[in-house]
Amino acid sequence: MNELAAGRGSRRGTGGDWTDRILILDVGPIAHGGHCVARAHPEGAGESEGGGRVVFVRHALPGERVRAVVSEDAGGSFCRADTIAVVAPAPQRVPAPCSWARAGGCGGCDLQHVDPAAQRELKATVVAEQLRRLAGIERAVLVEQLPGGALGWRHRVRLAVDDQGRAGLRAHRSHDVLPIADCPLTSAGALASVLDRRLDAGEYRDGEIEVTVDAEGVVHVGDGGPIVQRAAGREWLLSPGVFWQVHPALPDILAAVVGEWADAPAGGTAWDLYGGVGLFATVLAGQVGRDGVVTVVESSRRAVSDGRAALADLAQVGWRVGRVEQVLGVDARAAGGPGGGLAGRPDVVVADPPRRGLGRTVVDALCERAPDRVVHVACDPAALARDVALFAARGYRLDGLRAFDAFPMTHHVECVALLTRASGARARK
Repeated sequence: MNELAAGRGSRRGTGGDWTDRILILDVGPIAHGGHCVARAHPEGAGESEGGGRVVFVRHALPGERVRAVVSEDAGGSFCRADTIAVVAPAPQRVPAPCSWARAGGCGGCDLQHVDPAAQRELKATVVAEQLRRLAGIERAVLVEQLPGGALGWRHRVRLAVDDQGRAGLRAHRSHDVLPIADCPLTSAGALASVLDRRLDAGEYRDGEIEVTVDAEGVVHVGDGGPIVQRAAGREWLLSPGVFWQVHPALPDILAAVVGEWADAPAGGTAWDLYGGVGLFATVLAGQVGRDGVVTVVESSRRAVSDGRAALADLAQVGWRVGRVEQVLGVDARAAGGPGGGLAGRPDVVVADPPRRGLGRTVVDALCERAPDRVVHVACDPAALARDVALFAARGYRLDGLRAFDAFPMTHHVECVALLTRASGARARK
């Protein structure tokens, strides 16, 4: 693993700046983030002098030998590289369906070079490794396939717009906009009206434009709406920019799993945190009935407005606009105030936080309320594992875990975890 082309600069202990160097790498295991781990040695160093420098290499597979170019080197113990040639391929390698899935290409897809079944196995490995490393839990993981196949599934995509008004996708770890002709992950023809014309660059000051295909097959570009979406036997009319899952099969599947694991009692109390437009609230409302209470907490006023309209017939559903930390009183306590927030003890909590997860302050606030069950929906396995560890320290055990390949060709995976309060566990003061 010592084939290194001439590099730039000089960094003590790493053999200088490796940016643009060519490495021959024996590829190790998949890691969280869509890359594999390999090791290389500075020029003049033998493998006997240590384990070598870590290289996070994209577009490779465990067990392969590849030629890779270093794309980023900030110094320290690791650098990043991208495969430019495969010396010894793994049996799971397949031709990528998109020409931009390569070194210097699009940052959206990490796994187009992998057979779809093998993609799910790699993602299962990552989820299991994060649980083991961050939560101390040994658990076999199966990543389940969703209907629709590995291509054409993405019904919502955010395109970048450059200063010339050309729309495209950003290069990996870059703000550069690539002039793509289409994206095979999106619905056929959905992007044509945007990619085939020049946009008014001044109209998109944030540099992005969203394209959505709704439940009726209508393509919405930018601020076009309302956007019709259906799941859990209900219809929503969404304002542009309001969150909805990008895979059309995922909302119904998540609603079914959440409903099964929440199992809110009739007349009970349920909290739907980071609740969006109320997808899970409609399921919880059916469980608690008219005598129960479901409280949705969501920071987006537009999402709350759309959710209230869609669930107007469910009197047991109430809405709180604000950040979860604010509504739970976590922010006030952190500032030395009395706290407060949502009153009472919920029977069950459903939480679908952003990628960073719940975090210690929210987990502690929930455990003080001692719900019987917490159903945690997560799009990042590392954040989920950290949250599971925090709940475990407060007397909750991981009683269920399902993972779904809701983002084929990428490293992303959607998980749902059931956390159950152990018998005799008490809220800690």
